[in-house]
Amino acid sequence: MQEIERKFLIDLARWKATKTSVKIEQGYLSVDPDRVVRVRVAGQKSYLTIKGKTTGISRIEMEYEIPLNEANELLKMCLDVPIKKTRFFDYINGQTWEIDVFEGANEGLVLAEIELESEDQQVDLPDWILSEVSGDYRYFNAWLSKHPYSTW
Repeated sequence: MQEIERKFLIDLARWKATKTSVKIEQGYLSVDPDRVVRVRVAGQKSYLTIKGKTTGISRIEMEYEIPLNEANELLKMCLDVPIKKTRFFDYINGQTWEIDVFEGANEGLVLAEIELESEDQQVDLPDWILSEVSGDYRYFNAWLSKHPYSTW
């Protein structure tokens, strides 16, 4: 399955948190640029995700729901710093925005993401968008697990 995603920094003075959110903890079993393997616990669900090499704003992504107890064991085997965040969902003009408010070693970082059907799909940017960081590897969660935002 193809993942096409754009990422943005947001203006916290303009963005208002929605009521719809989920706590996420995730870690990385592999951060090789050609294949990232992630384990994620999101609320009471958990997933194993394999992502291929990013080209532009696209990459192959395969995600599988796994038992919560297995995800918790896999998290113990992960590399570097776990990513902890609260993900808020905002529905604007028929599109779903995911806003990640990072915690722990990445506290202070807030990113908005939107998944697209194609790389050239038009997106109406909310007024709380500051700048696009889709092509900046420093904002990939796999990078943040090794180089937390607090160390920048």
